[in-house]
Amino acid sequence: MSWREAAEKTATALRSDAAERDRAGRPPVAEVGLLRFSGLLGVLDADGWAAANTAARIVSAADANVGHLLGYHYLQRWRTGLFGPRADTEPGWFWAGVSNPLDAALRLTPADSGFVVDGAKTFATGAAVADRLVVSATRTDTGEKLTFVVDARAPGITHADDWDNIGQRLTASGGVRFTAVRVTDVLGVQPERETDPRVPRLSLAALGFQLMLAQVYVGLALGALREAAGYTRDRARPWFQSGVGTAADDPYTLTGYGELVAFADAAGHAVDAAVTALGQADERGPSLTHAERAEAAIAVSSAKIVASRAAVETTSKVFEFTGARSTAGRYAFDRFWRNARTLTLHDPVVYKAREVGAHFLRGTPPELTGYS
Repeated sequence: MSWREAAEKTATALRSDAAERDRAGRPPVAEVGLLRFSGLLGVLDADGWAAANTAARIVSAADANVGHLLGYHYLQRWRTGLFGPRADTEPGWFWAGVSNPLDAALRLTPADSGFVVDGAKTFATGAAVADRLVVSATRTDTGEKLTFVVDARAPGITHADDWDNIGQRLTASGGVRFTAVRVTDVLGVQPERETDPRVPRLSLAALGFQLMLAQVYVGLALGALREAAGYTRDRARPWFQSGVGTAADDPYTLTGYGELVAFADAAGHAVDAAVTALGQADERGPSLTHAERAEAAIAVSSAKIVASRAAVETTSKVFEFTGARSTAGRYAFDRFWRNARTLTLHDPVVYKAREVGAHFLRGTPPELTGYS
């Protein structure tokens, strides 16, 4: 079975009970198990960057929670390769990260032949159900920021189970605490100075996060359209003034769907272009320049702007074409909007628009941050 067939088969399975699982709100243990069984966890290593991105989008269209987990798994695997040869893995391992850029609360203390890490981090998507974690923390003796890999079930790691947001309920995105956790698998030092020649390549990690989020946004738009279209064709009633026999023949409904489909397709193409741009930047390796990195960043920011708006607008507007009865809880169409609204607040998209505008008008490269 090809990776695409595996992604489509997994999406079909997830779509069949997505509403029920969303209502139950259980930790995504079964969902990660499905990803293991499908073979999708190995797509990045076996089939490459573009295939992994497409697989994440396909799964996101069926269940944005699982698409988010899968996309971040690929991202963490890819991220380890920015430091050198990719970290060792076992078939079926699920990877997650603990690296909220605005939460510098982890401390690395030298101990024996390695370190111990202490502290807590918020918004550690997937960490509670992972096999391996990619973590960033600051050394207590030198102030350097190191990135390392730890066993997700190592002694001293506990989870707050405090994710109670309106959307992305099945992503295990709560906090995580480290208490004297042993660290020996250090990937490398994150350079702090922009003059350091390692900066352009290592800073691609921030762009990878943005791009995977954009993939989920496109998936949300496509998934909402699919579910709404099925309802419109099979259940919705035409408005009495329309003069047509079915809701699917209403000219306003047809126009509305046409605009949303065009918007979602445009967002998908923008994200595809960003996948190519970031992949090419990655392939440059250590020779990647700041200017080349900036071009990739603009492609990713542009894609995220369009994908964010497509997700929020589509998941809200489809209700206009399904009607009042479609808001019944048993259909759970609101999950698409709740997921889109929650996830698109990850970081303000208006700052991405400012970056693109500044680059267009003044040639200013995006600032190197954990989000750009």
